[in-house]
Amino acid sequence: IAYVYDEAGYFPARCNLAMVAVEPLMSAKEQEERVDRAVWHAWGTNPPAADEAILRDLIERHFRHTGSSRAKEILADWERARGRFVKVFPNEYRRALKELSEARTERKAA
Repeated sequence: IAYVYDEAGYFPARCNLAMVAVEPLMSAKEQEERVDRAVWHAWGTNPPAADEAILRDLIERHFRHTGSSRAKEILADWERARGRFVKVFPNEYRRALKELSEARTERKAA
């Protein structure tokens, strides 16, 4: 998974979409409503966290460790800035997450 700050909105047109999907970064509520939890990306959390929470945590850590002025700007205007990020999701990773979830469900049912 990669989160790309696409301020100008050009990234999807410049990305090779043969092996990845480029998706908007949804709010936690939107992700909860629209995305099967089986394909949520885990970031050291169980259950997996929403992409918005993962990304914000990454930017906050980056700011804490580097003092980045760009990170500070993004965090200060999070609602607007969040809408400029896209999620790059490899198709094979999505497939693997789905298969792992199905295997877990089968084990619980057995």
